[in-house]
Amino acid sequence: MDRLQAMRVFVTVVDLGSQSAAADHLDLSRPVVSRYLAELEDWVGARLMHRTTRKLSLTAAGGEILPRCRQMLELSNDMQAAVGEPDDVPRGLLRISVSTSFGQAQLADAMAEYVRRYPAVSIDLQMLDRTVNLVDERIDLAIRTSNDLDPNLIARRLTVCRSVICASPAYLQQHPAPQKVEELSQHNCLTHSYFGKSLWHFEQDGESVSVPVQGNISANEASTLLRTTMAGAGIAMLPSYQAGEYIKRGELVRLLANAEPRRMNMYAVYASRKHMPATLRSMLDFLVLRFPQEPLWDEGL
Repeated sequence: MDRLQAMRVFVTVVDLGSQSAAADHLDLSRPVVSRYLAELEDWVGARLMHRTTRKLSLTAAGGEILPRCRQMLELSNDMQAAVGEPDDVPRGLLRISVSTSFGQAQLADAMAEYVRRYPAVSIDLQMLDRTVNLVDERIDLAIRTSNDLDPNLIARRLTVCRSVICASPAYLQQHPAPQKVEELSQHNCLTHSYFGKSLWHFEQDGESVSVPVQGNISANEASTLLRTTMAGAGIAMLPSYQAGEYIKRGELVRLLANAEPRRMNMYAVYASRKHMPATLRSMLDFLVLRFPQEPLWDEGL
């Protein structure tokens, strides 16, 4: 029996909550996972888990064995790292989760540059406008815009995410541009379904201001709001990484420049810093350089 692999299977089943999830994560069949668990129980001489159709739970013996299995796996990884080459070339698959808007506007070009540098790496880019579970969905790295991150995850700050209030020239020909944030309540505001759907927050003259807004179009991702704004449907609050180039070209007009929408931070998040693969480390270093604390897309706005 490969005892190390059996311990890895046991720990993965516990972490993911089911044998089928562990089988997918480890790229093993369900019967192979069951066999490893049975062999590990035979080796230690005790039943490690209660198995039902609905859930798995640890026995007393399983609770005693679990931390020791983790220690053995960590020791094995440390031994492999100690004899590995320090200048390993990044290689293999990285699964990255990102919002549709940032993925299309900024990250796709960045990933093209990364794989030109490291052709042995493959990128699986998951454009998802929701918060993913990194472990359950086998995501190596997620790009998240937030001021309230999950404390169980490891985060590396990349840059700031600012938003801008904008409208198309066509819309402004039909509707006078608002001069104060309070006047937004008199306009057709195109809103995000999950962020600021009925209330937009600003910093103005050192004070926080909130303005109720409403409109006849909302969407659950910013790319759709960008298209409807450019089509003249109304006023939108859009991330500057997405709207900036259209403002600079005159296809959108920035409004209320003296009132800044609430800014957010952009992070690269991952599940654990222990035994970080060289490929993931290289990706993090690349993203930090690619997206500096003061982003290039905000220049000239």
